[in-house]
Amino acid sequence: MAAERWDAAVFRGRVDQVLRGFVAQEADLLAEVDPALRPVVDQLEAAVADGKRLRAAFCYWGWRAAGQPDSDALLRAAASMELVHAAAVVHDDLIDDSPLRHGRPTAHLALRGAVAGHPRPGAAARSLAMLVGDLLMSLAGQLFATCGLPAAYMARARPLWSLLARELIAGECLEILHTGAVPDTTASLKVIRYKTAKYTVEHPLLIGGTLAGAGERLRAGYSAYGLPLGEAFQLRDDLLGLFGDPERTGKADSDDVRGHRPTALLAETWRIAGTDERERLRTLLGRGEPDRAGLDAVREVMHRLGAPERVENMISARVAEALDALHGLDIPVPAADALAGLAHAATARPF
Repeated sequence: MAAERWDAAVFRGRVDQVLRGFVAQEADLLAEVDPALRPVVDQLEAAVADGKRLRAAFCYWGWRAAGQPDSDALLRAAASMELVHAAAVVHDDLIDDSPLRHGRPTAHLALRGAVAGHPRPGAAARSLAMLVGDLLMSLAGQLFATCGLPAAYMARARPLWSLLARELIAGECLEILHTGAVPDTTASLKVIRYKTAKYTVEHPLLIGGTLAGAGERLRAGYSAYGLPLGEAFQLRDDLLGLFGDPERTGKADSDDVRGHRPTALLAETWRIAGTDERERLRTLLGRGEPDRAGLDAVREVMHRLGAPERVENMISARVAEALDALHGLDIPVPAADALAGLAHAATARPF
């Protein structure tokens, strides 16, 4: 990694090594409390078993773009971003009652076997999953705080952790508050910005840059690049959530429709739909658990109205905006190349 040419696979391997070693150590300490905790421990380790490690990469290149060299201590700080993501995923799957993640049962379903004798096994498993997510967020802060960077560096970035947590929770709350409401593109984009875009790209970049001592102008450039790119990332996720192959995405393709989530895809469909088409959507979305025919009918309405193409255009516009901001930054060429590559990796995911 000390070489100037960045290898994404090598970087993922380094982050995986940090995460798995750290979480395994913490999991062993938890298991020592009582053997009954083993199912919880298993979910803790499963939460960090997979991932593209994009958030760690953005943090790393926020540091490198500010002129700092490769650092194992910074890598640990960057890896903590993945624990924030793991916590958010467990909580998000719980809130949305999602059945699959990475092709495996989500935590609140996987934990049902551990509470089979409980008078309310479903509620008990959900409670355990909530606590797994809480512990992951706590571990994220612990890994960051013990990363090994000088105390003066850490003091610069510590306030950003409060901002990250506040805005992530604000986004989750907004999604819940807007679920079931009349679809609105502006509201959906605000959910995207706070629930996903900021903690996926902008905050990791800013944390890495602030640790490195980046100036105000560079930090502003990070935001100008990071916010539209993070929005494009989630818009792509919305398309994959309904039109992607579950075998490739690892998630159920009915979640967004079943949960009436306020996605920009649904909001754009609603915005351009006529009276008859809106009535059709009301009927389809009001069925509760959609069957395959119902999902196909929703997709057909969206395709007929051109909503997926509109979201694709929104993605393209935001990626272009991000790359324009990147090209305006005075940063080392390897960092510029890596951030351009990450923009593609984050938004050009296959269906």
